[in-house]
Amino acid sequence: MNTADGDADMSGDTARTAPAAPASPSRPPGEGAVSVLWSFGKCLAALLPVYLAGYYGFSISLVLLGLMIYMGYKHGRQEKEMRLKSSMYLLENEMEFSTQTLFRARRDLPPWVSFPDVEKVEWLNKILQQAWPFVGQYLEKLLVETIAPAIRASSIHLQTLNFTKVNLGEKALKLVGVKAHTEHDKRQVMLDLYLSYAGDVEINVEIKKYFCKAGVKGVQLHGKLRVILEPLIGDVPLVGAVTMFFIRRPKLDINWTGLTNLLDIPGLNAMSDTMIMDAIASHLVLPNRLTIPLVADLHVAQLRSPLPRGVVRIHLLEAEDLTAKDTVIKGLIDGKSDPYAVLRVGTQIFTSHHVDSNLNPQWREMYEVIVHEVPGQELEVEVFDKDPDQDDFLGRAKVDLDIVRKARIVDDWFNLRDVGSGSVHLRLEWLSLLSTADRLSEVIQKNQNLTAKTADPPSAAILAIYLDQAYELPMRKGNKDPSPMVQISVQDTTKESKTCYGTISPVWEDAFTFFIQDPRKQDIDIQVKDDDRALSLGSLTIPLNRLLESNELTLDQWFQLENSGSGSRLYAKIVLRILWLSDDASPTTPSPLPSGSGSGLGQGDVASNQNSAGSGGLTKPQPSRPQNTSPDPEFATEGVLRIHLVEAQNLIAKDNFMGGMVKGKSDPYVKIRVAGITFRSHTIKENLNPVWNELYEVILTQLPGQEVQFELFDKDIDQDDFLGRFKLNLRDIISAQFIDTWYTLNDVKSGRVHLVMEWLPRVTDLPRLEQVLQYQSQQSYQNKVVPSAAVLFVYVERAHGLPLKKNGKEPKAGVEVTLKNVSYKTKVCERSTSPRWDEAFHFLVRDPRDETLTVKLSHSWGQTLGSLTVLLREVLSESGLVLDQWFKLDGALPESQILLRVTLKILDTQLAVCRATPGAGGDGGVEQFMPRWDPSHLDLKHRSGFSIVADNGNSAGQVKLTIGYSADESRLFIIVHSCRTLAACSKDGADPYISFVLLPDKKATTKRRTATKKRDLNPEFNERFDFDFTLEESMQKRLDLSVKHSGSFMSREKEVIGKLQVDLDQLDLKAGVTQWYDLIAEST
Repeated sequence: MNTADGDADMSGDTARTAPAAPASPSRPPGEGAVSVLWSFGKCLAALLPVYLAGYYGFSISLVLLGLMIYMGYKHGRQEKEMRLKSSMYLLENEMEFSTQTLFRARRDLPPWVSFPDVEKVEWLNKILQQAWPFVGQYLEKLLVETIAPAIRASSIHLQTLNFTKVNLGEKALKLVGVKAHTEHDKRQVMLDLYLSYAGDVEINVEIKKYFCKAGVKGVQLHGKLRVILEPLIGDVPLVGAVTMFFIRRPKLDINWTGLTNLLDIPGLNAMSDTMIMDAIASHLVLPNRLTIPLVADLHVAQLRSPLPRGVVRIHLLEAEDLTAKDTVIKGLIDGKSDPYAVLRVGTQIFTSHHVDSNLNPQWREMYEVIVHEVPGQELEVEVFDKDPDQDDFLGRAKVDLDIVRKARIVDDWFNLRDVGSGSVHLRLEWLSLLSTADRLSEVIQKNQNLTAKTADPPSAAILAIYLDQAYELPMRKGNKDPSPMVQISVQDTTKESKTCYGTISPVWEDAFTFFIQDPRKQDIDIQVKDDDRALSLGSLTIPLNRLLESNELTLDQWFQLENSGSGSRLYAKIVLRILWLSDDASPTTPSPLPSGSGSGLGQGDVASNQNSAGSGGLTKPQPSRPQNTSPDPEFATEGVLRIHLVEAQNLIAKDNFMGGMVKGKSDPYVKIRVAGITFRSHTIKENLNPVWNELYEVILTQLPGQEVQFELFDKDIDQDDFLGRFKLNLRDIISAQFIDTWYTLNDVKSGRVHLVMEWLPRVTDLPRLEQVLQYQSQQSYQNKVVPSAAVLFVYVERAHGLPLKKNGKEPKAGVEVTLKNVSYKTKVCERSTSPRWDEAFHFLVRDPRDETLTVKLSHSWGQTLGSLTVLLREVLSESGLVLDQWFKLDGALPESQILLRVTLKILDTQLAVCRATPGAGGDGGVEQFMPRWDPSHLDLKHRSGFSIVADNGNSAGQVKLTIGYSADESRLFIIVHSCRTLAACSKDGADPYISFVLLPDKKATTKRRTATKKRDLNPEFNERFDFDFTLEESMQKRLDLSVKHSGSFMSREKEVIGKLQVDLDQLDLKAGVTQWYDLIAEST
């Protein structure tokens, strides 16, 4: 036996070593020695600065500073390269990634599949990819022949500048999707282009005089570009002009090379990217637009600087339940935060004042923002904790301003994202723009009744000034042409135009907007100056009263300049609009206020704006006590995933000797990551076919897109070597319930892992508990884990009548819930004897007959306020295994109670079902067999190591469909995802397409077909078809589907590859069903 094993190992090693053998003769004999000398030289170079610092008597701090800068640079550089490579990989494998990760359920589909308003334009991406090399040739010609000579002529120091390399690379700009807006204005076409560029562009520049080289190698740019085609005209080219802009700043990441590597040093990298982004924003981010006229005699000014769509008045009222960031003793003692808010709409940014040491701050501030584009623009609110060094992030919320435009008033609480807790209260008002002054007095009167903590009172109007050009301005001293610019002031606000150099007839084409508090009392002051701001070229004052008397509150004309030449004039268009909040607008119903710590409010209570102004507000009424808990509907919906890591085979040998000439072994271990939890197996020494036999269990919430990640490593003294990885979609595991199979490792040459996984059903059938416990007692695992028999859910809602502290003050109560060695804590409520928590916890239970749940209440985890023990066997005797009531607290006042819900769910397992009762066999033994796993629901097309053979010998492959009924749209939908393992129809495979009809349909009005995929036996379609049927009509239909080969007209190749019929009354159409169906080959 030992000899055989040894022979097998030797043959295995030989087989694994064989592929590497041809590479060894090509290696130069002295390469190993050169490599050693090179490594030695690098070590000496690294130690040289330390030696020189000591030799010349420099402080060691200089060396440490240089080392810190170098390490920061290397770290930033590696991160940037990894981001670039990841983006390139995602763009290259977008279809595979979407198929494996996103197409699991109807709600996970990308928008271009699920919704008709966002479309995938793969044809345009193919055109861009095809034309990209020629775009690169044009750019190279432009840089070398036009831009480089202009730069050399601009300065004597740049006369030796040359572009040594211009390469746009192979990665073309990609359009992820296109959304068309045609419902707003029939005279225009509005498109939103979702751009994604992760390119391997390489541009190098050299200045030979200074031996200076610099460049860029890799750029990322992601954003949404809006393109407006207007006006539509009745002549070629049908469109008068093209206007484009980014609604929000795109994301930019640049990988520098050469001398510009310095820009990757921490601090400089963010500064450089921000400066470039500012340059882009000054031309292409709202309110700036790029307008390209396509026809002559077009008034470009109205397209480049249109009037705003409206104004939103933002009332930043308050926040609640923010995260405490100012902790003491490294987080052992919770502190407070000093919160402030930053509000952004496009380039308009506002910052509130900060509130010291308060997790429920009251701001009561008001801001006004101009909205240029809806739909599209959003209000973003970010909350930070004010600190002396770097402010901590407390969460963000976003609001689509198109919702505000439709609702007119939105008064609601918005949950903060990217943090554990917190919400912010906003009141948003949409102010329409009126072109008459009839309601001006009424608006001013309303604004006087508004109070807010802001330096600027509410505005009654907005003023838009389009500065076009000037004519015959006076000359400078010495009869030189001036370089004019304009300063426009309204009250205390001054804005400047760009400078036009060396001309007496400048053309600015700049637009400005101002908020006006009272147009009856304010003026416009216009100063035309030379670029040094000292020499005045003319001035102009326009009272806003003049606008109130003009037609549509607009002046569009030439204005004679004062203190200037006799013929000096300035042309401008000035528009005034009154801000009006509609009388019939009513605020949306606010969401329930998040449960306040220590508020004592019952469910559904909402604090009014008047009585929530801080600790000095009015006392809130105390509601009657409920008899049962009212948890969230998602309470006790989590499930349990059991992972049995069995073994692995044919792993890669990493512990080699003598430079790889002698093959060794590996010391493998496994890391399992799921839902932020990491499990690690023990390490098996020197084994390429390890057997772990370890069990892991984790409680999971069923969220879309969750994955279970497995990574194998070879344990080493320094850095562990990578042995492979693979991922599993949690939705597939839940759908299969039980999986026992081998998985091939990715990113390595060989290796596979044997797993047994089970998504455990949760039942309340008490007799099943004995069978489960009997099965668990017979299991033994290497990591000493005992399988769980049940899962316990605990909902802590509130308490009543808690004792006061020793000093007579109300306590800050918190609850600690413990089961065996697992403990959870609630938040600590503000001072109250009737606190409310509304928090849920869950535990894995080995044997519910013997375990006890302990609940302990305390003041800030110090002074005990009472305790409670719940025997789980008492829960087993309750109906539905649920205990929901008020519990009396021990060690507290007679009236002290806590309201809890304790729910127990038994974890059933198919392995327990598959065992016969002891004694049933002739020998009294226990017969065990594993259930058959049917993987037909999984998409295993891209997974190596699988060979799925249909039981039906007449199978012609499989087709993946989603069939469901949308109650909101009142229509039946069918999504054709893909096919796999189709039968070949010719030597080139097949050109498949799918056609189907809903029977009984004699006139074929429901007949549909997909596009044809050339030479593909595993085609991806991802096409959706809708039918206007009621649910009752849909249940009466039968799907008759055929997968066909699109052969030529004269071809004899068979047309039908396979057929399928599905009765829709057998499906749950309301929930939607996504699965693979076997195709039946057509009999000849």
